[in-house]
Amino acid sequence: MVFEEKGIYTVHEFTLAVKSILTSGKFNDVWIRGELSNFTNHTSGHRYFTLKDKSSSLQCVMFKWYGKNMRFELEHGMKVLVLGDLDVYEQKGVYQLKVRAIRPDGIGELYKAFEQLKNKLAMEGLFSPEHKKPLPQFPKKIGIATSPTGAVLHDILTVIKRRYPVNLLFIPTIVQGEYAAQSIVNSISALNKTDADVIIMGRGGGSIEDLWAFNEEAVARAVFNSRIPIISAVGHETDYTIADFVADVRAPTPSAAAEIAVPDRQELMNFISRLGDQLIENQRRSISDMMSRLSELKAGVEPRLFLERIADHMQYIDELAGRQAPGIRRILESKKSLFNAHAGKLDAVSPLGTLARGYSITLKLPDKTLVRSINDVEKKDELEIIVNDGKIKSTVKDKEVCTRK
Repeated sequence: MVFEEKGIYTVHEFTLAVKSILTSGKFNDVWIRGELSNFTNHTSGHRYFTLKDKSSSLQCVMFKWYGKNMRFELEHGMKVLVLGDLDVYEQKGVYQLKVRAIRPDGIGELYKAFEQLKNKLAMEGLFSPEHKKPLPQFPKKIGIATSPTGAVLHDILTVIKRRYPVNLLFIPTIVQGEYAAQSIVNSISALNKTDADVIIMGRGGGSIEDLWAFNEEAVARAVFNSRIPIISAVGHETDYTIADFVADVRAPTPSAAAEIAVPDRQELMNFISRLGDQLIENQRRSISDMMSRLSELKAGVEPRLFLERIADHMQYIDELAGRQAPGIRRILESKKSLFNAHAGKLDAVSPLGTLARGYSITLKLPDKTLVRSINDVEKKDELEIIVNDGKIKSTVKDKEVCTRK
């Protein structure tokens, strides 16, 4: 049979045969340029994605032991260069690329990682001005975290000694290499347990690889969480690291950091001298003013001038009294007229006025209740009649009802 002559493969056998051909080495260590899509960061730590261009697509897998040292995260739509080996996934019978390394296409890996972390921390507010702690104006102790070798420590010590000698607390720190980031974090933590007033964290210039420890997220968060204000002095003036953005103050160089950390002793002395001159001038002016005032007071108590001032005041009092007397008389006359008017009104309704006009008031004894009606009295009731000039005692003999028409 034809099938027996050529041999019949099982699916698995055929897949293994194809795999042996594709993985023979021709397609190992191959670099491929493309765009990421369908990216999945599995909980296992493995990364699965599709690499595509305008015409084709390629399935890719990057196992976690290859991706653990990546300095940036993969994103959908990112253009990359991948290094890997062609392989066949036996269970599905599809070929894929086992990726061992990935580089951003068109921008360096470190620069990509730098931008990603910078954007992440900026969104969290680690760069916000409201989180920046003010530097003390006159620090008593300065903590320094840098390498014990090199010119950085020497430059900082020289500037501080010249400008404003203070106590220094130096923590030897690894600032480059694999262990640098953790060393920087440890130094910041150690200085935060001391009575330092400010921390200078720095190193000399170098490439982005040399300065990379200061771009690590752990260092950024250690700087942000420091209770002591930190001056970042990493690299040269044109070098910027993540630590520079998080720090309370960024200095372009280590020497500049030392100048920022302490005041200038000579400037302080000049300022104190100016204050002294200003104080002396103010005292001289104050004494001169007091002497002038004293002369005026002395002239004021001279007998002749004193009498003249008294005479002036007496004359002024007389003028005031002369102006006030007519006014007081006018007020009294006005009040008197008003009083008479009110008295006239009261007199018109006064009971005494009624009696003067010939009327009388009759009271019933002994309670002296007012008699208003003939019904208020009976025969033999004793009455008291009040007239204008006295009182009349009488007894009721009879009463007669008047009929009004």
